Order: sequence, then structure tokens, then C-alpha cells
Amino acid sequence: MTSTAALPLPDRTEIAIVGAGPTGLALAVTLAGAGVDFVLLDRQAEGANTSRAAVVHARTLEVLDELDPTGVLSAELIGRGNPVSRFRIRDGARPLAAIDFDGLATAHPYALMVPQYETEAVLLDRLRALGGEVHRPYEVTAVTQDADGVTLTTATGETLRAAYAVGADGMHSSVREAAGIPFSGSAYAESFVLADVAMDWAPGAGEVSLTFAAAGLTVIAPLPGGRYRIVATVDEAPAEPDLAFVRKLLDERAPSQATVTSLVWSSRFRIHHRVADRYRAGRLFLAGDAAHVHSPAGGQGMNTGIQDGHALGLALASGDLDGYEARRRPVALRVVALTDRMTRVATTRNGLLRPVRNAVVPLLARIPALRTRLATELAELNYR
Repeated sequence: MTSTAALPLPDRTEIAIVGAGPTGLALAVTLAGAGVDFVLLDRQAEGANTSRAAVVHARTLEVLDELDPTGVLSAELIGRGNPVSRFRIRDGARPLAAIDFDGLATAHPYALMVPQYETEAVLLDRLRALGGEVHRPYEVTAVTQDADGVTLTTATGETLRAAYAVGADGMHSSVREAAGIPFSGSAYAESFVLADVAMDWAPGAGEVSLTFAAAGLTVIAPLPGGRYRIVATVDEAPAEPDLAFVRKLLDERAPSQATVTSLVWSSRFRIHHRVADRYRAGRLFLAGDAAHVHSPAGGQGMNTGIQDGHALGLALASGDLDGYEARRRPVALRVVALTDRMTRVATTRNGLLRPVRNAVVPLLARIPALRTRLATELAELNYR
């Protein structure tokens, strides 16, 4: 995404949105479509150009269709991605279960593998088509509310007065801190490696693979252009995982299945599973990672955030301010519980539990109703 020339902040707006990632963009597009005045701020001088989140699920594509009923918005993103209809669970090279999306009751019966910067780019294009823009770079350093509104102060001393403010500013949200809302939960002991690679992968580009191993969880997903996304738990990841590290990791966890030829990008991070105790404190609201964070298993994070943004935009436009938390916080609790179970089952190192897990998963996967239920949960279609 290209940088945006710094736009002067107006004195006032109806809705101030802090954070122009996918959540903030989805909120801004929803408000723009409803004719609600807003200002979208971000502390970065330009948008993300790394892939980070890499899957868009069916429910999120449905939301894009709601944001643009012509279908152009979702079609543009689909054209930049790689639709995948199967989620496979393995123990090493041994297949344990297959979860198919192609039978789901949706116009988008697949998981769309696409880098996050592409998702942000199409949302930004839609915002601009509606006359909106991102104000960059403005770092919000103080947020105060009173009976009549909210005052946001930037690092350069500028102020913006709004009727309401939304924190779409990530796990370390300044808006959540200003609201005094606890962020309940804890962190996983393991660190995570994130890497985009070019490789020969025996299962091929037609599925997303979640692999169990004694050393930890590994997810491999096909990206456009013949690349693959790798997400893996490790005891202590290096600051910048290199090609040798990624090759060794796959040799240990998927022997004879992967030949990594080049490393495009890599990172490490630690994951928490937390949900904000409330999504609203007076005139302050939370959405996306400011409201919930969890394991990347299942690729739920960005999707839940985009859906938060859309739901909050509708609530603000309609005046149903209390309805937002009532609808979206139970979704976050459910997503966090699902991804936590997936992560703990996948990463168990108990020598007695692993054989039981590997025996039970194939048995459960033979039950059509359970396969459909899991596919529906992963696609987030239960959250309409």
C-alpha cells in the first residue's frame, strides 16, 4: 500500500477511529456507506506491506458483499487470492482428518488465501470510492471523554473532538487503556514463527494443512504466486527466523514433504488469548485485536476483526450502541475458546495423550455432522 500524504485533522467529527488496519477500514467503509461523518487515523506513515494474516473466511467475504452489494469488492479480493476448499489435519505425514468447505451454505464455499496487505488494499480502494481517506501519520497519545464527547490528542499536540471514539488499534490499544477496560486472559508459553516461503510441498496447493508433531503445531497454507505461509509454535523463536531455521523446522515436523527453496519474509511473535471485559465504556468502543486476541490456529483473527468493524459501523449508524457488544463479544469468546482448544490439542507433548488424540480425531472426522459443524465454525458462518 502506498503512503498517504498527511491530511490536516478537522476540529470535530462524529466518529474517531484509531487504527487503519482491516478492522478500522471495515468500520470506516460501513460508516461511509451510511453517510456518517468519521475520521480514520493511523500512526503509521503507510499501510502494511507484509502478509501477516493470510486467510479470508466465507463470512468475511459475505460482509464484503454487504459493504458493496455490486459484488465488485469481494470479486476484486478473490481475484488477488487463492480459494482453497479443504482443511487437512495431519500427524506428521499421516492424514488424520479432512474438513471440506465446498458444501457450506454460502456464496463463498472456500477459504480465500490472500496476504493481509491485499485485503487492506481493496478495503482502502472501497473507502476512497466512497469519498473517505486515512489520516496518516497521527499517533494518538491521549483519549479523554466527558458527558458531551471525546477528545483525542496526538503526539504532535493536535486535538480532535468526536462524539464517539473507537479503538481499532490492536492488542496494546491506547483507547482500551483510556477506557480502563480489563483485557482478561493469559499468554501461551510457546512463541510462534511466521514465514512466507517458496517450496515444493507434497500435499500441494489445494488445501490448508494443520500438522501435529511432538515439537509443536505447524500450519502450512498456499498463497498466491506459488508461495506458502508457515505458522509454527516453537519453544523460543529467533528474532528473525532464517532459511536454515525454517528448513530444519519442516524437516522435523513434515519429513520428506517439503523442500524450501527460498524465504520471502519471516517474523516471530507471542500469542495471548484474551477478551476485553467490555466492548464499550461510555463513548469509547473496542473492535478487532483491541477487543480480543487469540491463537492463529484456524486463521480467525483478522476475520473476526473485520466483522467487528462492520457490526460496529451498523450499530453507530443506527444508534443501537448497546447491541454491538451483545452481538460481538459472545463471538469473540467462542472464537478464543475454539482456537485455544485447537492449539492445546495440537501442541500437547504428553506421550500418553498424543496416541489417543491421533486415534480419536479420525473417528470423529467420519461423522458428517461434526465435519460440517467444524467447517461452519472455521468459516465463521455461525456468526451471521
